[in-house]
Amino acid sequence: MFMAARKLSRHFSYPRLISTTLGAARHSSSSSAAAPAPKIPHFSKKGRLLTGATIGLVIAGGAYVSTVDEATFCGWLFSATKLVNPFFALLDAEVAHRLAVSAAARGWVPREKRTDSSILGLEVWGRKFSNPVGLAAGFDKNAEAVEGLLGMGFGFVEVGSVTPVPQEGNPKPRIFRLRQEGAIINRCGFNSEGIVAVAKRLGAQHGKRKLDETTGASTSPSDEVKYGGKAGPGILGVNLGKNKTSEDAAADYVQGVHTLSQYADYLVINVSSPNTPGLRMLQGRKQLKDLVKKVQAARDEMQWGEEGPPPLLVKIAPDLSKEDLEDIAAVALALRLDGLIISNTTISRPEPASKNPGAEESGGLSGKPLFELSTNILKEMYLLTRGKIPLIGCGGITSGEDAYKKIRAGATLVQLYTGFAYGGPALIPQIKVELAECLERDGFKSTVEAVGADCR
Repeated sequence: MFMAARKLSRHFSYPRLISTTLGAARHSSSSSAAAPAPKIPHFSKKGRLLTGATIGLVIAGGAYVSTVDEATFCGWLFSATKLVNPFFALLDAEVAHRLAVSAAARGWVPREKRTDSSILGLEVWGRKFSNPVGLAAGFDKNAEAVEGLLGMGFGFVEVGSVTPVPQEGNPKPRIFRLRQEGAIINRCGFNSEGIVAVAKRLGAQHGKRKLDETTGASTSPSDEVKYGGKAGPGILGVNLGKNKTSEDAAADYVQGVHTLSQYADYLVINVSSPNTPGLRMLQGRKQLKDLVKKVQAARDEMQWGEEGPPPLLVKIAPDLSKEDLEDIAAVALALRLDGLIISNTTISRPEPASKNPGAEESGGLSGKPLFELSTNILKEMYLLTRGKIPLIGCGGITSGEDAYKKIRAGATLVQLYTGFAYGGPALIPQIKVELAECLERDGFKSTVEAVGADCR
């Protein structure tokens, strides 16, 4: 029994079987400029029910762990989170999201112990990814749960969007579930604790990792491929936004670069949220060119070590005309942009979401109905950039087959959000296994070989 307890503790530092949620939202809501420990929202009867279910699962795990190997037990933990998902559906969407972030921050989530299939490993921007499946910005907006999220098996995690000055975002309610369609509408409006609070958290995490690296002995073979970056075992992206009342967007992004780029494996200029007035106008050819030049200059004027400056990407909207896409591609090629993320949420209401009464809410829609629209934009941009710029496919991914379609359409990497909100931690290993099967089925020896296969 003692040995079983020790084995269980390697997967949980507390009862970790708390899922990410049927109602997770794109943004957490806090306006404090400080960096306090995340708080778990208070519930009464529902909270006690969730806690009871969690404890029951952990006790069952304790009894089960002594009879199986570590990989099998790890799989059981991820599958067990599906049992907790329904309890989150009872909660308000934003409250559920805050609980999920707090759970991940405290390590109350499964930790992946199994090695990713070698077919999924790839190198982008000189960074080694153990797999191409990442978490999009919006879930961990204030960098509270980086370690816990990467520990679940994501190849990379993107935090933010982070604004220079703390802001509340738009009034609540601002997150709306369309469960039947597997979609979410949000109009959060860049709610952020600001760059100072995020820098404090990332700085503390960075210092801890450096200390661990210098004091701990490596247990892995010297010839084993070392994946990860500044966040340790995984790659960390930082998504930068502008304040709602700011009159100088470029100055906001430059401030973000100066403060946060030292902790980032890559940076993202977010000019595509539909919930900040005037933001999408920055996607115009002249506006985008001027903005990218200023941000690149700010990054390049800083002192960097051998690894060089972090790559700079731009996140674009799916609601763009052919002319808009041509302009963005031209700017990206001319300025040698390091990548594009395609795409953000849509202000349209693709079928079948349009038939849901909840679709009348204003804001950006994400989830399954966005898949076809965002994938078509992805393919178009891959053709316009002639495959010369790494693209991250985001929008409506709920399976390994979906991820594979994004890759064939031109994505080098892919990101989850709404699918993860509905499916919870169990979706991560499921997608990776299914993606590897898709690649092997079609005769590809690596993820990179499949990139843009449908555009050749």
